[in-house]
Amino acid sequence: MEKKKKPVPQDGFNRFNRIKPATNAVFTAIFILLAIITFLPLLFVLIISISSEASIAQNGYSFFPTELSLESYAYLWQSKAYIGRAFLNSVGITIVGTIIGLCLTSTLGYVLYRPNYYMKGVYTWMLIIPMLFSGGLVASYMVNTQIYHLKNTYWAMILPGACSTFYVIVMRTFFQTTVPDSIIESGKIDGASQLRIFTQLVLPISLPVIATIGLFLTFNYWNAWYSAMLYIDSNHRDLYPLQYVLISIEKNISFMARNEDFLTEESMRNLPTETMRMAIVMVVVIPIACSYPFFQRYFVGGLTIGAVKG
Repeated sequence: MEKKKKPVPQDGFNRFNRIKPATNAVFTAIFILLAIITFLPLLFVLIISISSEASIAQNGYSFFPTELSLESYAYLWQSKAYIGRAFLNSVGITIVGTIIGLCLTSTLGYVLYRPNYYMKGVYTWMLIIPMLFSGGLVASYMVNTQIYHLKNTYWAMILPGACSTFYVIVMRTFFQTTVPDSIIESGKIDGASQLRIFTQLVLPISLPVIATIGLFLTFNYWNAWYSAMLYIDSNHRDLYPLQYVLISIEKNISFMARNEDFLTEESMRNLPTETMRMAIVMVVVIPIACSYPFFQRYFVGGLTIGAVKG
């Protein structure tokens, strides 16, 4: 008879972190339930967007509509000259804003991280004071419109939110806790400039924090609509982002009817209401939701910035 294998002895740390099969099953069931609860609102919006107007008028919002219809998506397709332009505006603003924001945040965070930079304290206070004491909406509006002349331009929706003090502090903290000084010194010994050290040595090992801040910037720019309301006049509707169009539709469905030059006669006669709102929500949510998996592995690593390692 074969001898039974003796259990491998475990130290105190492994015994402390060991999870029993029953406990593991309970945790798995809880996380599955939370995932379903999180997904249900999106599924509900999708079902409403493919329901018919008659079904909603008769039964209200329901997971089981009596009649399905793609009328809202057909309407969006017929109005692609207006809504499609707003969608492309949001895509362009998000991409350009995220790239500019990452460049400003990473370079400023690297400068503040270097201990031998003699202006480090001055720039740190220049960042912290505006974060605690804002100049206010009127002051920022006057600066952006009268001094920088950003009114009725794409830059009005990009530059004001490109650099955040919080993101700079996170970037600086990551550099201080993760990037060893030996790497910087080795680059100096090899005769590399500061720009080359930053781009070829520091950035490759800083992907977690770059991806994390890039994801936050992407969310902020994609969901932004307030700057468009402030800086874009109604006679520059070709600059509107998709989110501002969505907010305007939610406030008053007649917003679409007033833009007759962008809509066809057929779309004006068959103007959907509730289903169109939900269809536009799906158009806004799906692109940003699809971008998250590309950031996920770096995002999880970025959440552990500043953690204590044993």
